[in-house]
Amino acid sequence: MPEIVLICDPRVAAIPVRECGERPVDVRYSRLLVDRSRQDPEGAFAHVREGVLDRLLAAQAGLPAGVRLLMVEGYRPPELQERYFDQYAQELRDANPQWSGDQVRRAASRYVAPPEIAPHTAGAAVDITLADADGRELDLGTSTNATPEQSNGACYMDAKNIGAKARYHRRILASVLTKAGLVNYPTEWWHWSYGDRYWALMTRSPTAPYGPISLPSTP
Repeated sequence: MPEIVLICDPRVAAIPVRECGERPVDVRYSRLLVDRSRQDPEGAFAHVREGVLDRLLAAQAGLPAGVRLLMVEGYRPPELQERYFDQYAQELRDANPQWSGDQVRRAASRYVAPPEIAPHTAGAAVDITLADADGRELDLGTSTNATPEQSNGACYMDAKNIGAKARYHRRILASVLTKAGLVNYPTEWWHWSYGDRYWALMTRSPTAPYGPISLPSTP
């Protein structure tokens, strides 16, 4: 398995952000399927930057007949990102009291990005899977958002402990999203991003066009 660069790597934080000002858009008004069962009251989860949505739609156009993208979560408010990170880090501390703070941070970042560099808070990331024409999720080996502990590492994109059908579906997902310009976070097969600092490092872009944002207030 090739080296995995975790999002807490100092090289990620070192990428400068040159915010382009592109607006977030509501994916529920697009041609993408959205998992509405997991939505927050304000609908923040359904927003991504306009450039991300354009690339998702391009990826969907490249899928085989009868297969569609199903978006689970896009934008995540900073305070929610911080809560997710802190909760998971505490679980790891409790299970591994001998670990240093750095070990906890690195292990936590396999599953939740540290708040200060999280792609979801920039509207740059999506948690996404595949569905059939009727919106039923296809087998990709684990549920979206399965932790490394829960899945015995099967959440990693290149995990070997998944079935042939799941591996085939992951290849389809990776093929269309990579072609559309997104990058995968390899510890989470479902996590893809464009325009954030992790994307910039992986694509050797000198800057990231998307930084943390807040959604406009609704009346």
